[in-house]
Amino acid sequence: MTTRELTRLTVEPGPDGVLTLAGELPTALNGEGPALAPLPIGPPEYVERILAAVQPDDPAFPLEDDDVAFVVTTSGSMGEPRGVLLSGSALIASARATDSRLGGPGRWVMALPAHHVAGLLVLVRAYLSGIPPVPLESVGGAGHFSAHEFANATRAARALCDIDGARLRTALVPTQLARIVELGPTAADCLGAYDSILIGGAAAAHGLIAQARALGGNVITTYGMTETCGGCVYDGTPLPGVAVRIADANVEGVGRIELSSPSVARGYRLRPDLTASSFSNGLHRTSDLGRIDDNDRLVVVGRVDDVVQVGGVNVSVAAVEAAVADHPMVAEAAVVAVPDSQWGARITAFIVASTISTLTPAQLKDSVVERAASVLGAEARPRTITILEDLPTLPTGKVDRAALRGAAGSTT
Repeated sequence: MTTRELTRLTVEPGPDGVLTLAGELPTALNGEGPALAPLPIGPPEYVERILAAVQPDDPAFPLEDDDVAFVVTTSGSMGEPRGVLLSGSALIASARATDSRLGGPGRWVMALPAHHVAGLLVLVRAYLSGIPPVPLESVGGAGHFSAHEFANATRAARALCDIDGARLRTALVPTQLARIVELGPTAADCLGAYDSILIGGAAAAHGLIAQARALGGNVITTYGMTETCGGCVYDGTPLPGVAVRIADANVEGVGRIELSSPSVARGYRLRPDLTASSFSNGLHRTSDLGRIDDNDRLVVVGRVDDVVQVGGVNVSVAAVEAAVADHPMVAEAAVVAVPDSQWGARITAFIVASTISTLTPAQLKDSVVERAASVLGAEARPRTITILEDLPTLPTGKVDRAALRGAAGSTT
């Protein structure tokens, strides 16, 4: 029977909330205090969904494992959030693996919420290195992410690194990187100041990554999830101690991605059924499909459940999104499918035009449709394309796909 308590810790928006969680971090990691369930301040419905998944401070729902240090919720972008049971050893193993890949510890500019796994790992790395992070004033929803604020924080952090010799790093989601790239000439100074820039949380358009790298940014794409303490595969290559397996691969080598690592979670809070089906002895069976390319790198091609039928033809929504995102005049893209009485499913794309786009909105829409059809076939072409100034995001910075599905469902 477990004896460790699980306590709710509300993370206030802004640097003060980051510092509060950082102060509680050592005792939680080392097992000297209660396990923590970091929660945001946000819309009541959003917080209630998280509380329902985690049930902190309730003796009727004891913690599953005394080794668990944090219960971190998934974003819920694909459905109901789940509380993920992360041990202190798993979080430490993840932080050390990142430092090993990147060449040692560093100073992190913190732009991601501390109550989600990517932000929490920044704090764990900072704790292990003894180098305090540099949180943005807007972090955790204290304000909207501002590329200009990020650039100012970068200059201040770079000055500290020039004094003490620490490497400068940050972790961003694609929408944040897109805002920084839009800074123009300032973007090169900002991105070039970093030794490493981790991009995760969602698939980034290849054009966006190419733009950022052309501006001097050492951008590293990451793949992972809350269940693996965040990114555990960098630029397609597993971190030290991580093994990737493609299960039940088809003739094209595509199958379910399975990850094993010391950083794999113990399971899901209060969901023994999902724990049994998704975890076993340090292995996590993901919901993603992938393959290993000719250079032994992992290529993620979609989700197990993202294939829909359009006119009797199977179409991968993720593949359509990748094709749309690869368009040179598209800065960001998100694709969803909604039921359609005639076709079975209707593919809908939401895009943000690149700042270098020379096409009219109508030309851009036609060009995107043509590209998707030429790459994947006529059935895969988006039936509707909406051009937005920004994609809607969750408090984590990830694209709010539920909102996009709602918008797509109301489109005629």
